[in-house]
Amino acid sequence: MNTDIKKLPEQANNRDNNEIDLSALFWLLLRGWKVIIIFALLGLALGLLYSRYVNPTFKADGLVQIDEKSKGIEALGENISDLIGSEVSKAQTETELIKSRMVLEPVVNLLHLGIRISDPTVGYVDRLSSSRIHTQVNTPEGVILETEEGQVRVSQFNVSQEYSNTPFTLVRSNTGFVLSNDFDDFKGQLNQPHQFRGVDGIIQITVEDLPNREHPISITKQSLQTTTDDINAALTVIEKGQKTGIIELSLIGHNQQQVTLVLNQIIQSYVDQNKSRGSEETTKTLEFMETQIPSLREKLEDSEAIFNKFREENGTIDVSKESELLLTENSKLDEQLSELKLKRADLTTYYTEEHPLVIQINDQLKVLNNRKQEIDNTITGLPKIQREFLKLSEDTGINREVYLTMLKNYEQLKIVKAGQIGFARIIDLPISTYRTIAPKKMLIMLLALLLGTMLGTILVLLRSLLKNTVKDPERLESKTGIPVIATIPRSPSLSRLSKSKTSNRLLAYIDHNSLSYEAIKSLRTNLMFSMPKQASADKRAQVILISGESPGVGKSFISGNLAEIFSQLNKKVLIIDADMRLGELHKVFNTSPDNGLGDYLSREDSDLSNTVHPTFMDYIDFIPRGKQPHNPTSLLASEKFSSLMTELKAHYDYIIMDSPPVLAASDAIILSAYADKVLMVTRYNRSIEGQLAYAIKQLNKANVQVDGIILNDVQQGIMDKYSYHYSYAYGNNQQVSPK
Repeated sequence: MNTDIKKLPEQANNRDNNEIDLSALFWLLLRGWKVIIIFALLGLALGLLYSRYVNPTFKADGLVQIDEKSKGIEALGENISDLIGSEVSKAQTETELIKSRMVLEPVVNLLHLGIRISDPTVGYVDRLSSSRIHTQVNTPEGVILETEEGQVRVSQFNVSQEYSNTPFTLVRSNTGFVLSNDFDDFKGQLNQPHQFRGVDGIIQITVEDLPNREHPISITKQSLQTTTDDINAALTVIEKGQKTGIIELSLIGHNQQQVTLVLNQIIQSYVDQNKSRGSEETTKTLEFMETQIPSLREKLEDSEAIFNKFREENGTIDVSKESELLLTENSKLDEQLSELKLKRADLTTYYTEEHPLVIQINDQLKVLNNRKQEIDNTITGLPKIQREFLKLSEDTGINREVYLTMLKNYEQLKIVKAGQIGFARIIDLPISTYRTIAPKKMLIMLLALLLGTMLGTILVLLRSLLKNTVKDPERLESKTGIPVIATIPRSPSLSRLSKSKTSNRLLAYIDHNSLSYEAIKSLRTNLMFSMPKQASADKRAQVILISGESPGVGKSFISGNLAEIFSQLNKKVLIIDADMRLGELHKVFNTSPDNGLGDYLSREDSDLSNTVHPTFMDYIDFIPRGKQPHNPTSLLASEKFSSLMTELKAHYDYIIMDSPPVLAASDAIILSAYADKVLMVTRYNRSIEGQLAYAIKQLNKANVQVDGIILNDVQQGIMDKYSYHYSYAYGNNQQVSPK
């Protein structure tokens, strides 16, 4: 039971931590709103430029119906056509056939689609400044391209295989044109066909018009494979629905008239190929029948002649009922065998012996031959004259039936061929709609805006991850184990004066009604109640050491203003600039850094009265840094400094020491031996958490206990999680008068 009770607070703490993490992430993104907005606007601008750079895309579409019932071999009745069945929709097969070179090559040749013309003088700036760039137009008469300098018209351009996909340059000359590449230069006349022999083969070209002189035009003859690949990349062929037999063709491109013309020709080429295929199938069947009919007629005439001669010699034979049945069945078997052989012969003109349909017919032939063999064996037992009569009668009947069937099918198929129209029917031809399908400017700009926002967000998160600056007091406390005893908001008035390089940075004279001033008062209260109590007989100064992890965190600002706050209690305060290297406390009090701590510790005959300087404020004295010595750390560790601190403690109530940064020098460790309170100043959104934690760790290694952290320069913006806003200003409107 006790274990369960202990788990509940842990779970609650975990939930709180999760909420804090999500909240910190939210405020982190809000603090980086400028970066996110900049990237969002940059993405929006790039999206706008891209939508102008890309030429508009147009689309044309058409519909073709595929009749699943063909008009060819089915005309023979339920014979061969029933055996040539397929479970695959014919429309699915035709969709692939439309993309084949067999269909596309006539279109490429008719419209000269293999000729590619472009204007190399059109650059990126031109594409951005103009909403649309001219593209070539292919017609049966040739290829046309509009340019700023005039029109390009080429009606013929054929090259040998070695020159395929090789760019050439066309330039107008005084007498005509010049065609050139890296190795060859050919000169010709306009409106005249030319044939040139180059290094890699033959070039045939007819140029009808070119722009003004010195305006180059790039021209290329693509290979058939490259051209058909380009067409298929823009062509979409799908069956609408399942097994509907309706094929939709759509083509996209940068010129509506061009797209419509090309797709129209593709549909016409496919229908022509389809009709040719259907007629070819019927023609082959008729040719086969024409070769068989004469031999079948001759065979029938021979069998009738032999049968008539037998009857003249032997007269009419009385055949028993059983023999008639055998004769009839045998005749039917022969008829079926003949039909199957005919089907097999026709199928072998299209398929191999291993095709399933051919194998199926072979199996049927085998069954019928076995039955015929049984009947023949039965007839063998009949008298000789009866057997001969039956045989001749059977041969004559079979030959007559086969001949008549063949003749009938032949006449029917001739009628079918006369009305052959193929099984593809055009439903809708392409039309020009002049509606652009791309680029979708609103969608592009929306996506670009979202992408820019995402990149800005990622950059803010990465920057925070790589440079984890001080922002969260609670996080500082959990990471260092040291309490944050004060958060000092940024003073807007002091920030404005800092830009004008004003030296006085005491809030009592600049912004005494600010939250920053009240925060330093709260720091004073915290220190007063946390100072160790002293006996009245052992009255000595309370020493406060103020340091930081790195320069620029605001130690001098905190030290000077804290001294001013303590002086309001009518207590004698001494502030020491113990940073003998780069101390700047003298700027706070508008004094000189000379005759300070460094001079006192370096000279043998130094006088304390020349080292301690009064300030313009009551109850506050100041020891500047003095002249920089060559061994400041050794001087602080000397007996002279120890004696100095003993003497000073007897004359003051509070002594505030501003030491060098912990990570820059070890002076703070030496000075901490004389301090009652050791405080670390860190700067909001500038100091690095890791550096602060490492500085405190270095002090702890030297057995120096840091009593508190002062978070300085906290920005009071609505997007800062740990800033608090009050409309009420503390204090009166009277400024502190200087001494």
